[in-house]
Amino acid sequence: MSELRERLTTALSRPTGPSSDFDLNRSAVPPSQRSLRGAGVLVPVRHDGRMILTKRASHLSQHPGQIAFPGGKIDPTDADATAAALREAWEETALPTDAVEVLGHLPTHETVTGFTITPVLALVSGDPPLRPEIGEVSEIFEVPLSFVADPGNFTVQSRVWRGQRRHYYAVPFGPYYIWGATARILRGLAERMTWQD
Repeated sequence: MSELRERLTTALSRPTGPSSDFDLNRSAVPPSQRSLRGAGVLVPVRHDGRMILTKRASHLSQHPGQIAFPGGKIDPTDADATAAALREAWEETALPTDAVEVLGHLPTHETVTGFTITPVLALVSGDPPLRPEIGEVSEIFEVPLSFVADPGNFTVQSRVWRGQRRHYYAVPFGPYYIWGATARILRGLAERMTWQD
């Protein structure tokens, strides 16, 4: 695991800035008086290089059926985004906090739905069994880090949303259509992991 830890820690040190759902949509101007809510998501990588992702339940009001990292909004009882990410990962997937080694934060990502997401990159030790919380998560699955760390696997796609055509990154994997904020955060990680000095 030491080699994987070194690769991820090196990626964290790369000087890239925050990202946004507006990056690929320059004509879409965010509201000047918008109020952004904080959120923390866990970007968990197992010791053998498999990344853990979830598929959100289809009945949810926010992002139903989409692929996401375990995580959610920062509650008043959370010390910070890391605490929120760890709490949500436990609630959504039963990932025990003591199996998680937090390595650091990737740049924040602003969503068009009004969140500022802090991605918390972490290593998962051992092989703890995971269990989806059926109220929020319909499925837990894994994708090789090597796949999502390759910028060549990403495409820019688009769809009409609220009357406007919006562009976004996508990195489909088997039956899973990974897109939007999750794909944008992964694209940023891929850029950092393939950085050329």
